Amino acid sequence: MSAGGVESAAADAAASFDPLRPQLVRVAYRMLGSVADAEDVVQDAFIRWMGADRAQVREPQAFLRRTVTRLCLDQLKSARHLRETYIGPWLPEPVVEEDDVEDVALPLMLALERLSPLERAAFLLHDVFGLDFDEVSATIDRDPAACRQLASRARGHVREARPRYQLDRRRGMEIVQAFSAAARSGDMAALGGLLAADVSLHADGGGKRSAAVRPVLGRHEVMRLYRGLLVMVRKYPARSLRMAFVNGLPGFVTQDADGEISTTAFDIEDGKIRAIYIVRNPDKLRHLH
Repeated sequence: MSAGGVESAAADAAASFDPLRPQLVRVAYRMLGSVADAEDVVQDAFIRWMGADRAQVREPQAFLRRTVTRLCLDQLKSARHLRETYIGPWLPEPVVEEDDVEDVALPLMLALERLSPLERAAFLLHDVFGLDFDEVSATIDRDPAACRQLASRARGHVREARPRYQLDRRRGMEIVQAFSAAARSGDMAALGGLLAADVSLHADGGGKRSAAVRPVLGRHEVMRLYRGLLVMVRKYPARSLRMAFVNGLPGFVTQDADGEISTTAFDIEDGKIRAIYIVRNPDKLRHLH
């Protein structure tokens, strides 16, 4: 094929692919928990789309969703080993939005990590993206009855991660702002009043930046951590870049004195912070610079 023909074929493929790209990235990100990996998978799917006999594909959206899901399943098999050797708590790469647009919030994404790749695919495709089980079956190459069983098993595992009440977005941000002010000023009484008794803190530094290597559990321990950080914060103050929703949870983005970015997200229930998720691993924050 001539150079002009190749360019024409690529343009033709892109014309049908590009409108579907955002949704395909959403599918891949929720499967993999990595923005960079999701974008790589979707680009790989585009290369396959260019090489496909597109005239024979009746439903490009279903074909491409199937391609992306199968690529993700292949990648998850190797990712299991990497997660097992990861230093400290693993958190998904943060997706930061000005408004809450996430259909899979961070606690649910962490619950999905405990599922097998097929359970994860069946649950996401059916329960989150609304596909019927015949389409799920065609996507993951299992019969519909097996797909129902996979999704049902997954539902049982993730039930506790579903929020029982919808958090008012404005109230969530007010609690986050109050937490930030108390942490910066050292007002431990105010800080403690915002925390649930069984609050947990999860910090992902990936062995590349300082972070607690195990979850910090309970109000007393979380307050002790922030009390210890106060001296460092006063000496090397972080700069608040913006308040935002981080993987569907109210939070903020900060820049430390050394120029590195961090994200903090808060899981809030009944007016109390029940979990704090901090991502400091620079490999997971490049897309935010």
